[in-house]
Amino acid sequence: MKLQKRLAAEIKKCGRGRIWLDPNESNEISMANSRFNIRKLIKDGLIIRKAVKMHSRSRVRKNLEAKRKGRHTGIGKRRGTKEARLPSKVIWMRRQRVLRRLLRKYRQQKKIDKHLYHFFYRHAKGNMYKNKRVLVEAIHKMKAEQVKAKTLLEQSEARQEKAK
Repeated sequence: MKLQKRLAAEIKKCGRGRIWLDPNESNEISMANSRFNIRKLIKDGLIIRKAVKMHSRSRVRKNLEAKRKGRHTGIGKRRGTKEARLPSKVIWMRRQRVLRRLLRKYRQQKKIDKHLYHFFYRHAKGNMYKNKRVLVEAIHKMKAEQVKAKTLLEQSEARQEKAK
């Protein structure tokens, strides 16, 4: 049977492990001692080349799906340090880009003038605002203060005019 398996493997252009010999027809197969006879047995279906075994990724996909939901990420699963997993510099850069993008948008929409833009830009760089919401609140507060100061100034000027 060893000879038949080797010949069949050569004919079918695969390894010996992928050749299946029909165990019920072992007598007939053992009689075949030439490539011609082996080809005949292959045609009759007594010798078959087995399909390639599949390497399934279904479990991997399932695990990745769970990971996306936040499973399997506890302390025991972590290999790198906190800094190695998500560097603080990357977090800083993301935050700066978000804040600067907002400031540019506000300046373009004329919600803030260039002086306010510069003030908030410098403060953002100086780590004054931990996120976008805090920056927006600060901008509104500053604008409200400016409006208030302007109205007070106008009132005082009006009083001076009236006094004259």
